[in-house]
Amino acid sequence: MVNQLPESQSLDSVDRKIIDLLLQDARITNRDLADAVGIAPSTALMRTRSLQERGIISGFQATINMAAVGRAVQALVAVQLKAHDRVEIDRFTSTVPKLPEVLTTFHTSGSVDYLLHIAVTNTDTLRDWVLDNLTTDPVVGHTETTLVFERMPGYSGPLSS
Repeated sequence: MVNQLPESQSLDSVDRKIIDLLLQDARITNRDLADAVGIAPSTALMRTRSLQERGIISGFQATINMAAVGRAVQALVAVQLKAHDRVEIDRFTSTVPKLPEVLTTFHTSGSVDYLLHIAVTNTDTLRDWVLDNLTTDPVVGHTETTLVFERMPGYSGPLSS
């Protein structure tokens, strides 16, 4: 079943246009956003703030070239837990996703419990990171590391109606 917003959070065509434009360029000026949507700048600002307050826009972010900041090796690390003990899971999820090398953590279903996207300086550092942070963790039963050769962002807009 598709998650639908409560009636109070439904999106009209103006909201959708604002979101589409922000997905294309989150740094667009409010004046340019208003011009593109065909509304007054004060209305654009009010609508954008409302989308944020309602949790529809959850934030804005910069995309970093990881190689340019010395973290040229990226990997996806699949983690399978030994047991699903709540205390151990809470300990794992309160520490591992917050390590500086971890870009994103996905809690998944199926044979893999977590999928970690990490970035490090080189393959030796990758090996040591997996050993130090995962293999030696008592709740981790198995890991599988896949090197990322290239990241290709998916299509993030426009929203369908």
